[in-house]
Amino acid sequence: MPFREFSLIRRLSTYFYTRRRLRLALLLALPVGWLVVVYGGSLGSLLLNSFFRIDSFSGTIDRTPTLETWRQVFTDANMAVAGRTIGMATAVTIASVLIGFPLAYRIARFTSGRAKTALVLAVLIPLWSSYLVRVYAWKLLLASEGVAAWFFNVFGASSVLGWILSLPLIGGPSLSTSSLGQFLVFTYIWLPYMVLPMQAAVERLPESLLEASADLGASPATTFRRITWPLILPGVAAGSIFTFSLTLGDYIIPTIIGNSSPFIGLAIYSQQGVAGNLPLAAALAIIPVVVMGLYLTGARKLGAFEAL
Repeated sequence: MPFREFSLIRRLSTYFYTRRRLRLALLLALPVGWLVVVYGGSLGSLLLNSFFRIDSFSGTIDRTPTLETWRQVFTDANMAVAGRTIGMATAVTIASVLIGFPLAYRIARFTSGRAKTALVLAVLIPLWSSYLVRVYAWKLLLASEGVAAWFFNVFGASSVLGWILSLPLIGGPSLSTSSLGQFLVFTYIWLPYMVLPMQAAVERLPESLLEASADLGASPATTFRRITWPLILPGVAAGSIFTFSLTLGDYIIPTIIGNSSPFIGLAIYSQQGVAGNLPLAAALAIIPVVVMGLYLTGARKLGAFEAL
């Protein structure tokens, strides 16, 4: 390399080495620019389009700023869709914690070596198969002629299944066409995203604290309430980000499983596809963004980001 080129490179290296802020700015310029332009631009476009409306006569988009589309969002029908979606996301998250915690605790505390590897693989293997295949498989399992109905029939509990399906909020003609069936499929699909962060949180739990609690005479329930749960809560919050957000935005499971009651993802898809009402679709899309913003704010206070 010629001496002049070597000298230029050396001067540039020295220049950037002595200016930490400039070096950091150059390193972050590309990813920050990507987030601002692509992600921020998309959200800005959604927000801007939500203030337009569909002309009732021509069916075209009237780009005159108006709040008419937002008045449509806050109708009883759309608020019922949002409430149903948020309620399902909350129920799936709570169920994932109740089901996933014992499994995560078992993997982290009472298994090692090949047994631990086998349990972790058992949690991960469903994620390796097609999402649609798993959903359609559950549709067959929950159908009126499926394995679930057969199971109740074998144990003489068909009347119990009939009673469950007769309940007004969770019932339906069959499990595959009920809100309960939706709940079961949602929980199955997103459960691994809750188990793994909780397992990592339990593994970071100091054994000495549990031993000290036992030495001081605390019962297992007291130890769990005063030590275990507060320390693994960041991992629970981290897992809940996935289960809550993925359920909130899913529109495929409500299309395949359950009755015709739409979720917000399906409502957005219908408005921008079949109905062609892009301003209303954009306004509806702002709702999960706002909900997740509030949710992430709460999760951050619980230390979820440090547990990811």
